[in-house]
Amino acid sequence: MARTLGNSSAVSATSSPASTPGVTAPPPQAIRVSRPGWRDPRLWVGIAIVAACIVAGARLLGSADDTVAVWAVKADAGAGAVLNRSDLQADRVHFANPSDLAGYYRADTALPDALALTRGVGGGELLPRSAVASGPASDEVQVPLAVDPVEVPPGVRSGSVVDVYVAGGSGSGRGEAATGGATPAAPALSAVTVVAAPGLDDVFGSTQAKRQLTLAVPEKRAQAFFGLIGGLDDPTITVVLRPAG
Repeated sequence: MARTLGNSSAVSATSSPASTPGVTAPPPQAIRVSRPGWRDPRLWVGIAIVAACIVAGARLLGSADDTVAVWAVKADAGAGAVLNRSDLQADRVHFANPSDLAGYYRADTALPDALALTRGVGGGELLPRSAVASGPASDEVQVPLAVDPVEVPPGVRSGSVVDVYVAGGSGSGRGEAATGGATPAAPALSAVTVVAAPGLDDVFGSTQAKRQLTLAVPEKRAQAFFGLIGGLDDPTITVVLRPAG
Protein backbone atom coordinates (compact mmCIF):
# COMPACT_ATOMS: atom_id res chain seq x y z
CA MET A 1 0.00 0.00 0.00
CA ALA A 2 1.49 3.28 -1.06
CA ARG A 3 1.92 6.19 1.44
CA THR A 4 1.46 9.77 0.49
CA LEU A 5 3.54 12.44 2.37
CA GLY A 6 1.77 15.59 3.39
CA ASN A 7 2.70 19.05 2.14
CA SER A 8 3.53 20.24 5.67
CA SER A 9 6.43 17.84 5.91
CA ALA A 10 7.86 19.08 2.63
CA VAL A 11 7.62 22.66 3.68
CA SER A 12 9.29 22.09 7.03
CA ALA A 13 12.17 20.25 5.40
CA THR A 14 12.99 23.14 3.05
CA SER A 15 12.11 26.17 5.22
CA SER A 16 15.31 26.13 7.41
CA PRO A 17 18.47 27.19 5.50
CA ALA A 18 20.72 26.10 8.35
CA SER A 19 19.54 22.55 7.96
CA THR A 20 20.35 22.53 4.26
CA PRO A 21 23.90 21.35 3.53
CA GLY A 22 26.20 23.95 1.82
CA VAL A 23 24.07 26.98 2.72
CA THR A 24 25.32 29.56 5.37
CA ALA A 25 23.40 32.18 7.25
CA PRO A 26 23.77 35.82 6.04
CA PRO A 27 26.25 38.02 8.06
CA PRO A 28 24.85 40.53 10.53
CA GLN A 29 24.36 44.06 9.22
CA ALA A 30 27.44 46.43 9.87
CA ILE A 31 26.88 49.46 12.07
CA ARG A 32 28.10 52.73 10.48
CA VAL A 33 29.96 55.15 12.83
CA SER A 34 29.09 58.75 12.20
CA ARG A 35 31.88 61.37 11.95
CA PRO A 36 31.95 64.10 14.62
CA GLY A 37 30.57 67.39 13.40
CA TRP A 38 32.04 70.83 13.85
CA ARG A 39 29.95 71.26 16.97
CA ASP A 40 31.58 68.27 18.65
CA PRO A 41 33.65 69.58 21.65
CA ARG A 42 36.29 66.93 21.06
CA LEU A 43 37.18 68.56 17.75
CA TRP A 44 37.79 71.93 19.36
CA VAL A 45 39.87 70.42 22.17
CA GLY A 46 42.12 68.78 19.58
CA ILE A 47 42.53 72.04 17.66
CA ALA A 48 43.45 73.85 20.89
CA ILE A 49 46.14 71.30 21.74
CA VAL A 50 47.70 71.54 18.27
CA ALA A 51 47.71 75.36 18.41
CA ALA A 52 49.36 75.31 21.86
CA CYS A 53 52.12 73.00 20.59
CA ILE A 54 52.80 75.29 17.62
CA VAL A 55 53.09 78.39 19.83
CA ALA A 56 55.36 76.62 22.33
CA GLY A 57 57.65 75.38 19.54
CA ALA A 58 57.90 78.84 18.00
CA ARG A 59 58.86 80.37 21.34
CA LEU A 60 61.48 77.70 21.95
CA LEU A 61 63.10 78.28 18.57
CA GLY A 62 62.96 82.03 19.07
CA SER A 63 64.72 81.84 22.43
CA ALA A 64 67.44 79.59 20.97
CA ASP A 65 68.33 82.28 18.42
CA ASP A 66 68.25 85.13 20.93
CA THR A 67 72.05 85.28 21.22
CA VAL A 68 74.67 87.75 20.01
CA ALA A 69 78.26 87.05 18.93
CA VAL A 70 80.62 89.03 21.19
CA TRP A 71 84.43 89.14 21.28
CA ALA A 72 86.12 87.33 24.17
CA VAL A 73 89.80 87.07 25.14
CA LYS A 74 91.45 83.72 24.35
CA ALA A 75 94.03 83.86 27.16
CA ASP A 76 94.81 85.92 30.26
CA ALA A 77 96.01 89.43 29.46
CA GLY A 78 97.23 91.99 31.98
CA ALA A 79 97.07 95.75 32.12
CA GLY A 80 99.11 97.34 29.37
CA ALA A 81 98.77 94.42 26.96
CA VAL A 82 97.83 95.34 23.40
CA LEU A 83 95.40 92.88 21.81
CA ASN A 84 94.58 92.28 18.17
CA ARG A 85 92.18 90.04 16.26
CA SER A 86 94.29 86.91 16.77
CA ASP A 87 94.00 87.29 20.56
CA LEU A 88 90.20 87.17 20.46
CA GLN A 89 87.46 84.64 19.81
CA ALA A 90 83.77 85.11 19.07
CA ASP A 91 81.35 83.70 21.68
CA ARG A 92 77.57 83.69 21.37
CA VAL A 93 75.94 85.17 24.48
CA HIS A 94 72.37 85.76 25.63
CA PHE A 95 71.95 89.04 27.51
CA ALA A 96 69.04 89.07 29.93
CA ASN A 97 69.14 92.86 29.70
CA PRO A 98 69.70 93.88 26.04
CA SER A 99 71.22 97.20 27.13
CA ASP A 100 74.23 95.33 28.60
CA LEU A 101 75.40 94.55 25.07
CA ALA A 102 76.59 98.14 24.67
CA GLY A 103 79.40 97.44 27.14
CA TYR A 104 81.09 94.85 24.89
CA TYR A 105 82.44 94.49 21.35
CA ARG A 106 80.11 92.75 18.89
CA ALA A 107 81.79 90.27 16.59
CA ASP A 108 79.91 91.62 13.56
CA THR A 109 81.38 95.12 13.89
CA ALA A 110 84.86 96.39 13.11
CA LEU A 111 87.45 96.41 15.92
CA PRO A 112 89.99 99.18 16.58
CA ASP A 113 93.46 98.52 15.18
CA ALA A 114 94.90 98.06 18.68
CA LEU A 115 93.16 97.27 21.94
CA ALA A 116 95.30 98.49 24.85
CA LEU A 117 94.09 97.09 28.15
CA THR A 118 93.86 99.34 31.18
CA ARG A 119 93.23 96.36 33.48
CA GLY A 120 93.64 92.62 33.36
CA VAL A 121 91.14 90.37 31.55
CA GLY A 122 90.98 86.62 32.13
CA GLY A 123 91.04 83.97 29.43
CA GLY A 124 87.56 83.23 28.09
CA GLU A 125 86.19 86.48 29.55
CA LEU A 126 84.17 88.80 27.33
CA LEU A 127 86.19 91.84 26.37
CA PRO A 128 84.54 94.85 28.06
CA ARG A 129 84.87 98.28 26.54
CA SER A 130 85.65 99.66 30.00
CA ALA A 131 88.92 97.66 30.05
CA VAL A 132 90.19 99.09 26.75
CA ALA A 133 91.79 102.46 26.22
CA SER A 134 91.43 104.29 22.93
CA GLY A 135 95.21 103.96 22.53
CA PRO A 136 98.26 102.99 24.58
CA ALA A 137 98.05 104.10 28.20
CA SER A 138 99.44 107.63 28.50
CA ASP A 139 101.56 106.84 31.56
CA GLU A 140 103.01 103.55 30.27
CA VAL A 141 106.01 102.86 28.09
CA GLN A 142 107.23 99.64 26.49
CA VAL A 143 110.47 98.48 28.09
CA PRO A 144 112.74 95.99 26.26
CA LEU A 145 114.35 93.47 28.56
CA ALA A 146 117.00 90.90 27.55
CA VAL A 147 116.98 87.99 29.99
CA ASP A 148 118.91 84.75 30.19
CA PRO A 149 116.42 82.03 29.13
CA VAL A 150 117.05 80.05 32.33
CA GLU A 151 115.83 83.07 34.32
CA VAL A 152 112.47 83.15 32.54
CA PRO A 153 109.71 80.58 33.21
CA PRO A 154 108.69 78.65 30.07
CA GLY A 155 105.09 79.78 30.52
CA VAL A 156 105.87 83.46 30.06
CA ARG A 157 104.22 84.76 26.91
CA SER A 158 102.43 87.81 25.57
CA GLY A 159 99.81 88.85 28.12
CA SER A 160 101.53 87.27 31.13
CA VAL A 161 101.80 89.27 34.34
CA VAL A 162 105.26 89.06 35.89
CA ASP A 163 107.55 90.41 38.60
CA VAL A 164 111.14 91.32 37.75
CA TYR A 165 113.92 90.89 40.29
CA VAL A 166 117.38 92.35 39.86
CA ALA A 167 120.47 91.21 41.77
CA GLY A 168 124.16 91.98 41.33
CA GLY A 169 127.22 93.65 42.76
CA SER A 170 127.22 97.39 43.38
CA GLY A 171 128.74 99.63 40.76
CA SER A 172 128.66 103.38 41.05
CA GLY A 173 126.71 103.14 44.32
CA ARG A 174 123.93 105.46 43.18
CA GLY A 175 120.96 105.42 45.50
CA GLU A 176 119.27 102.03 45.75
CA ALA A 177 121.42 100.49 43.04
CA ALA A 178 123.92 98.92 45.46
CA THR A 179 122.73 95.45 46.42
CA GLY A 180 126.04 93.94 47.51
CA GLY A 181 125.17 90.75 45.67
CA ALA A 182 122.32 89.89 48.03
CA THR A 183 119.00 88.58 46.77
CA PRO A 184 116.53 91.49 46.71
CA ALA A 185 113.59 91.22 49.06
CA ALA A 186 111.21 93.04 46.69
CA PRO A 187 110.92 93.02 42.90
CA ALA A 188 112.30 95.91 40.93
CA LEU A 189 109.15 95.76 38.79
CA SER A 190 105.95 94.34 40.22
CA ALA A 191 102.86 93.09 38.36
CA VAL A 192 103.86 94.32 34.92
CA THR A 193 102.46 92.90 31.68
CA VAL A 194 104.50 91.17 29.00
CA VAL A 195 103.56 92.84 25.72
CA ALA A 196 105.69 90.57 23.53
CA ALA A 197 107.75 87.45 24.16
CA PRO A 198 109.31 85.03 21.66
CA GLY A 199 108.69 81.34 22.20
CA LEU A 200 111.40 79.08 23.56
CA ASP A 201 111.79 77.44 20.15
CA ASP A 202 112.58 80.83 18.63
CA VAL A 203 115.23 81.50 21.28
CA PHE A 204 117.04 78.16 21.12
CA GLY A 205 116.78 78.04 17.36
CA SER A 206 118.59 81.35 16.91
CA THR A 207 122.02 82.73 17.71
CA GLN A 208 120.66 84.99 20.46
CA ALA A 209 121.85 84.11 23.97
CA LYS A 210 119.09 86.11 25.61
CA ARG A 211 115.32 85.97 25.57
CA GLN A 212 113.97 89.36 24.56
CA LEU A 213 110.86 90.46 26.45
CA THR A 214 108.88 93.67 26.05
CA LEU A 215 107.12 94.92 29.16
CA ALA A 216 104.44 97.58 29.63
CA VAL A 217 105.67 99.68 32.54
CA PRO A 218 104.47 103.01 33.97
CA GLU A 219 106.93 105.68 32.93
CA LYS A 220 108.10 106.64 36.44
CA ARG A 221 108.69 103.01 37.38
CA ALA A 222 110.61 102.49 34.15
CA GLN A 223 112.94 105.38 35.02
CA ALA A 224 113.61 103.93 38.46
CA PHE A 225 114.24 100.50 36.95
CA PHE A 226 116.82 101.79 34.48
CA GLY A 227 118.47 103.75 37.27
CA LEU A 228 118.72 100.52 39.29
CA ILE A 229 120.29 98.30 36.65
CA GLY A 230 122.52 101.16 35.49
CA GLY A 231 124.21 101.21 38.91
CA LEU A 232 125.13 97.50 38.85
CA ASP A 233 128.28 95.99 37.35
CA ASP A 234 126.75 92.73 36.13
CA PRO A 235 123.07 92.57 37.11
CA THR A 236 121.19 89.28 37.09
CA ILE A 237 117.60 89.70 36.00
CA THR A 238 115.05 87.08 37.00
CA VAL A 239 111.45 87.05 35.77
CA VAL A 240 108.80 85.51 38.04
CA LEU A 241 105.50 84.52 36.50
CA ARG A 242 102.47 85.47 38.55
CA PRO A 243 99.60 82.97 38.77
CA ALA A 244 96.70 83.58 36.43
CA GLY A 245 93.76 85.47 37.86
